[in-house]
Amino acid sequence: MDSVCQAKWDRASRTYDWTTWGDERRFGEAKTRLFRKMQGRCLMVAAGTGHDFRYLPPGLTITAIDISPQMIERARPRAEAYQGSLDLRVMDVQALEFPDRSFDTIATACTFCSVPDPVRGLRELYRCLKPGGTLLMFEHVRSRFGPIALLQDLLTPIARRMGPEMNRDTVANVLRAGFELRREQNVYVDVVKALEARRPVDGAR
Repeated sequence: MDSVCQAKWDRASRTYDWTTWGDERRFGEAKTRLFRKMQGRCLMVAAGTGHDFRYLPPGLTITAIDISPQMIERARPRAEAYQGSLDLRVMDVQALEFPDRSFDTIATACTFCSVPDPVRGLRELYRCLKPGGTLLMFEHVRSRFGPIALLQDLLTPIARRMGPEMNRDTVANVLRAGFELRREQNVYVDVVKALEARRPVDGAR
């Protein structure tokens, strides 16, 4: 368990709902469209305070993890309100405690801007996803437009102290981890994206 990362998100849990209050209006529809593709046994990474549980389709069997015990405690009322099975666990995505090929679908929401070693975390998701399984990601990433990217680079040293990094190349990291990228959609300029990837059926790892 990355104790430094855990402590940072324990602190952030106190104001997390306040800092994400505008997400429903801006991104709720896009998250709902993406996550309605979840099926089978599901893993949700970085549950936070459960803010995104409202966008999950009902009736699923979901395990939701977060590195922060304080986030998990704040998420419990929302998990209990979910119309299906939603189990909460404290866990680091860089060292998942699940057997190989455990899940049919894995979902993330604004997660891999914050994982200290994103490729390591994505390789763990690859390991735990069944061959042919789907990875659904709603993430903010480094822009491909020079001026925006430069601004993100300048702001990242400040932003990472309180929470996420703003200039991650998550699309490249997904490919580096071994996934096949099936769909990439810009939700806000090219800074917020909805991604669909899968573990190849013949993937040996």
